[in-house]
Amino acid sequence: MSLVKLLLLMSLALVMRAGAAVEIQRPRGVPLSKRQFYEEEKPFTCLDGSRTIPFDRVNDDYCDCKDGSDEPGTAACPNGSFHCTNAGFRPAFIPSSRINDGICDCCDTTDEYNSGATCQNTCRELGRKERESLQKMAEVTREGFMLKQQLIHEAKKGQEEKQVKLTEFQSTKKGLEEKVEALRTVKEIAEEPEKEAKDVSVAELQSHPELDPDSDGSLTETETQVGGLPCYLPLLVSRYSCGLFFFKCMVSYSTDTGIKEIGFDFGPSAEFAYLYSQCYELSTSEYVYRLCPFNRVSQKPKFGGSETNLGLWGQWAGPEDNIYAVMKYDHGTGCWQGPNRSTTVKLTCGKETVVTSTSEPSRCEYLMEFTTPAVCQEPPSLEEALHGHTEL
Repeated sequence: MSLVKLLLLMSLALVMRAGAAVEIQRPRGVPLSKRQFYEEEKPFTCLDGSRTIPFDRVNDDYCDCKDGSDEPGTAACPNGSFHCTNAGFRPAFIPSSRINDGICDCCDTTDEYNSGATCQNTCRELGRKERESLQKMAEVTREGFMLKQQLIHEAKKGQEEKQVKLTEFQSTKKGLEEKVEALRTVKEIAEEPEKEAKDVSVAELQSHPELDPDSDGSLTETETQVGGLPCYLPLLVSRYSCGLFFFKCMVSYSTDTGIKEIGFDFGPSAEFAYLYSQCYELSTSEYVYRLCPFNRVSQKPKFGGSETNLGLWGQWAGPEDNIYAVMKYDHGTGCWQGPNRSTTVKLTCGKETVVTSTSEPSRCEYLMEFTTPAVCQEPPSLEEALHGHTEL
């Protein structure tokens, strides 16, 4: 069950408890789910099946069952538990040792029925506050999911544009390589002993259109001058070696620039693509933490000092049913006499994209909390939430 659905179901349950709480008769401390095992007109069988006793020995303040099931409403059994009904709020279990100990553990005060403690029933107030909190969380989820749809749309459009660019690069690569080969041939001819590169005529240069810097179909006399060719080497062996280097650079550029990100896993619908090439910071009293999704995590002292690498992008590391809930960054800077630093980033639904917290639960192993609309799931409708959950 998704977190969103669970929140909505909890909210509905709280509303229903608050609005129409009906107490079903059963022994003190017994949850409704186990009521069928406690029938007054029948002997009671311990829930572990170890023995059967007369029903009047249930809650008689003497422990007859090894599992403590005959004393759900007293402190007689050390391994027993007491069920707080908590009408208007969430039901709860407490250890039986807390029954009548003078401290109110259940918000409905039922655990202190014979201690003389003065308790106030706070369940409805607690329920009201929790419902407000759940409603706010549900609203954040709805808005976050709407933002996620926009991210998916933008990512799809961006991927299509990058794919077109990649296809164009790949289609021109062959032609560029042919130009490189032609330039190599021209260069070799120019460097033959019987010829001097300096004396190559303008006419001969103009017979090689692959040297045309602006690709307008003609190589002018001005363009045949060294300064007119698009080269950036500080020392030119010849006009031809300069052109050869230029076109080699173009071939390399066409295959490496602007298309690297296509290989990343940005989620089922590329909803995480917007995080690529972005960085997010969190400032604490001592450090500034920097998360660059799909790249690296770093830490820098707030008042001077060098930056420490807390890990490089590794992989998605969430559970099998929600793999995109966790990012793993590893192979960071090594700790003194310890392992290389690594960072686990836990993603939660939110309207904003922000690092909310960071900690170091184990030496050299960091934990970050990161909110993003990209992980927000579609909230269920009221009918969907209620369908199949009539037990509420």
